[in-house]
Amino acid sequence: MTKWVYSFGDGAAEGRADMKNLLGGKGANLAEMSSLGIPVPAGFTITTEVCTYFYENGETYPDELKAQVAAAMAEVENVMGAKFGDAENPLLVSVRSGARASMPGMMDTVLNLGLNDDTVNGLIAKSGDERFAFDSYRRFVQMYSNVVLDIGHHHFESILEDLKNSKGYTLDTDLDADDWKGMVEAYKAEVERRLGKPFPLDPEEQLWGAVGAVFGSWMNQRAITYRKLNDIPADWGTAVNVQSMVFGNMGEDSATGVCFTRDPSTGVNRFYGEFLINAQGEDVVAGIRTPQPLNEVEKAAAKSTLPSMEAVMPELYGELDAIRDRLETHYKDMQDMEFTIQQGKLWMLQTRNGKRTSQAALTIAVEMCESGLIDKAEAIRRVDPAQLDKLLHPMLDPKAEKKILAKGLPASPGAASGQVVFSAEDAEKWSEQGKKVMLVRVETSPEDIGGMHVAQGILTTRGGMTSHAAVVARGMGTPCVSGAGDIKVDYNARTFTVAGATVKEGDMLTIDGATGEVILGDVPTIQPELTGDFGKLMGWVDEIRRLKVRTNAETPLDAQTARKFGAEGIGLCRTEHMFFDPARIIHMREMILAEDEDTRRAALAKLLPYQRKDFEDLFTIMAGLPVTIRLLDPPLHEFLPHSEHDMAEVAKAAGISVDAVKSASARLQESNPMLGHRGCRLAITYPEICEMQARAIFEAACAVTKAGGEPVVPEVMVPLVGLFEELDMLKKVIEGVAKTVMAEQGVTLEYMIGTMIELPRAALQAGKIAESAEFFSFGTNDLTQTTFGLSRDDAGNFLKAYLDKNIIEVDPFVSLDRDGVGELVRLAVERGRAARSDIKLGICGEHGGDPSSVTFCHEAGLDYVSCSPYRVPIARLAAAQATLGGASGSTK
Repeated sequence: MTKWVYSFGDGAAEGRADMKNLLGGKGANLAEMSSLGIPVPAGFTITTEVCTYFYENGETYPDELKAQVAAAMAEVENVMGAKFGDAENPLLVSVRSGARASMPGMMDTVLNLGLNDDTVNGLIAKSGDERFAFDSYRRFVQMYSNVVLDIGHHHFESILEDLKNSKGYTLDTDLDADDWKGMVEAYKAEVERRLGKPFPLDPEEQLWGAVGAVFGSWMNQRAITYRKLNDIPADWGTAVNVQSMVFGNMGEDSATGVCFTRDPSTGVNRFYGEFLINAQGEDVVAGIRTPQPLNEVEKAAAKSTLPSMEAVMPELYGELDAIRDRLETHYKDMQDMEFTIQQGKLWMLQTRNGKRTSQAALTIAVEMCESGLIDKAEAIRRVDPAQLDKLLHPMLDPKAEKKILAKGLPASPGAASGQVVFSAEDAEKWSEQGKKVMLVRVETSPEDIGGMHVAQGILTTRGGMTSHAAVVARGMGTPCVSGAGDIKVDYNARTFTVAGATVKEGDMLTIDGATGEVILGDVPTIQPELTGDFGKLMGWVDEIRRLKVRTNAETPLDAQTARKFGAEGIGLCRTEHMFFDPARIIHMREMILAEDEDTRRAALAKLLPYQRKDFEDLFTIMAGLPVTIRLLDPPLHEFLPHSEHDMAEVAKAAGISVDAVKSASARLQESNPMLGHRGCRLAITYPEICEMQARAIFEAACAVTKAGGEPVVPEVMVPLVGLFEELDMLKKVIEGVAKTVMAEQGVTLEYMIGTMIELPRAALQAGKIAESAEFFSFGTNDLTQTTFGLSRDDAGNFLKAYLDKNIIEVDPFVSLDRDGVGELVRLAVERGRAARSDIKLGICGEHGGDPSSVTFCHEAGLDYVSCSPYRVPIARLAAAQATLGGASGSTK
């Protein structure tokens, strides 16, 4: 027979802490505390398997459940010396949810269950306090009616307010026993009036109504939303915990409180919490009364004038403090605990791994490791890479008020405020005047790079997590919200509208790139502080991980930032980004508009010194670390001007008419440019472009080597290869240039030539391509696009529907699709290594900074991942966790 119910209490339990999947977090920890001999009110847990059965069988229960619940209730009655439903000596219980992952406040709870017109008299006799008994009864009627009978709280609050107004009362504490007794009757009458039937007075009916409501709440909207935000599967289900009530509101020798074994905000190792004398647990969090500090240290820190528990209940505080030490040592993690004192006896109601800030998570992991409570491997597992991300960027002050206008995709973390501008040119102009700007665009393009660089933050109404705006912003460490589709931008009016509000150019706007929120006004931020704990943890990470971590960088600032964060080379230098500087773009446009090879070569010669200097800077900063340089990739039309002014300027420089510029621009437009004349196809059509870039790379490498720098080993990467013949042809061009430059400079260089694997055909033909390629770098942004047949810039318009309808679990541009794209990567790794055993394998798409994708790369046997500079520490941590077999489910 299946066991559906597990009992705990009186120093014994049928469950254990490691049974969270079956008993939920709360039930497993109550069982564990009971087994440790810690005072826990007796109770029992109905397992998560019942929840699964409940939903799979038309919201019904297994046949054996009622008998098992009755037997468990009898055990509780025996331990607590009271009887459920007995008029003279009633046992009252709480009914609470308890999923395996903590979901505070998301599901329903019922307290004081078992009270009715008869048992309330037994509670009066036991407590000697009629007011307390009827106050408990009216709380139960209100809570049960709301949770189980679906009658809104406000109906009962209105009745209470009417009474207080009629009697001139200000506070609930002004009501006496007769007032509360009248409230109970008024509440019950309200229930009958709304439902057409009386409030249930049978304790058994109350119990099963509450159990059903808890299971039902697993599918309420707030629980569904919380699970989505925290990646909690719906099929986990929740357990139900039925536990005997203890009361913190039975007089001045009773109290209730919440505490943490360490400060959850800072991670400092000090007992932290608050309590209230003569109160129930809900009073501590409801804000009806000001909670009192737990100890004298907290009292001083909070500048409180209220007496601490340490001062007014010293013996009980000492007992609680000892339990704090015992539980933290036992669980080897910071604990969040709830307790009640009933008439001088301490009871523990809950313990769980406590939620904590990013800084606290880091501090606690390092301190616990250094004190010997956990080892380095566990310390590494404890820190969620997403928490580390938050430490590297400014965050919104959690105390600040926010007027949220819209929500988009959290494309690049960090919070920023600035005055709204609608063009990159205005962003640069306003920035030069000392103004902080927020660049708002429908979508960005490479020519916006100057404005993006100076903006405090970037907001787009189109595009996904790997759109141009998202990728560039992450590389710069600039906060970005993309795909905020509810916002309608009017470039002509220089305004945007959303939810009935109009925001004009110059208005202050704040974005939170970690949540996707768009907020009106200037919201205060908190600057990140990287403490010594960060350095210690990253040192431990580097001892353990196998995967190397490089960065995607093409500017000295990006490269220096990445080195600071521990990058071990550059895995992707996008050379096209270097051409958008105003001094260079004019020559790039001359090259594109050239009608013959000689004119094209003359324009490229003007670009050569710029490219060479760029590469010299990167090689110098990287000091001998590998640098992978991708040859020109985007279609040429992206470099051409759009405004009449810019067209006239290009026409003058090229010695042609404006009409000729327009004609060339029209000629270069493509129906689907991302699958058009780009990547290696450009170099095959115009080998002189490849030659110029190769010369710039090798001349720069020679110059740095001659200057006494660390030996440079350039890695030249040919993009968008689908055919062996494409790479082989261009490899010969590059090798020819290398040979010529080395002869000219009198320097011998080591170098590598490889390709990006970003087309399914390239993955399938990886064995053949590896005959020519010395390395593969998986460009998973484009490989995802070409495998799914999705445009990353447009997919945001409909992928949300796919996520909402559970067609996909995660956006494939955010976290690598293991089944499809991942299968192509694994196949290419296998075939590439079979053809060339020493081939170097890496990933340079945005997935290189996603923890789940990093784990995949480790499992697939890649040598390195490459990501934007600010994600280097996240990738390092994720790589170490992959080596260790994953994170430990640390709390956030």
